[in-house]
Amino acid sequence: MTQNIYDDPGFFEGYSRLQRSVEGLAGAAEWPAIRALLPDLHGLDVVDLGCGFGWFCRWAAEQGAAGVLGLDVSDKMLERARVETKDERIRYDRADLEKLELPKASFDLVYSSLAFHYIEDFAGLLANIRQSLKSGGRLIFSIEHPIYMAPRQPEWLTDADGGKTWPLSAYQIEGKRLTNWLAEGVVKQHRTMSTTLNLLIKSGFAIAHVEEWSPSDEDLALHPDWVIERERPMFLLISTRT
Repeated sequence: MTQNIYDDPGFFEGYSRLQRSVEGLAGAAEWPAIRALLPDLHGLDVVDLGCGFGWFCRWAAEQGAAGVLGLDVSDKMLERARVETKDERIRYDRADLEKLELPKASFDLVYSSLAFHYIEDFAGLLANIRQSLKSGGRLIFSIEHPIYMAPRQPEWLTDADGGKTWPLSAYQIEGKRLTNWLAEGVVKQHRTMSTTLNLLIKSGFAIAHVEEWSPSDEDLALHPDWVIERERPMFLLISTRT
């Protein structure tokens, strides 16, 4: 079973204070880049894997989606999502993505934001997603970039002049990574870029776009503190077609 760290009281409290938790999609630095990958959602059936507080689910409904299913392993996240959602086209259910069983040929779009890097059996998840998509359906998702996730001690190194370097290590050693982010012992699953892309190809997806997110000049004009994110990619965005 996927580690349900989001139901840990300390983790949940800390996560609830993050900018993306308070402001929703507008508070997620990578959202404009992801939004640019999305098709016209009018009349589409959509599922959000790892829906959290339901921000994307509500946005998809506002864009005219016919139906939206939000799935998450966290009861606390789903409780908040249900409280903040009034649209009858949106439904939330609890699901462990490691054991996911989506109905066959049911969705036009499978979407996921920063959830797949928690999944150990990524190949199994992709197989399930593939069979759940209608003809011409799309899988669009974001994960933590492998360069960001790989180090055993993922913290900036500061040199004598104050410059910062990301300590890339153990990149080719795939598997479990433990980090202390908002709580101790958060479990993630590191995979190389090639493994991620090849698993998608072997699962029957055609890769349409790959983006190693970095703040644009326009982003930096509004958020000068984001300049550090140009030192290494934090997010990997992938768009696929069936």
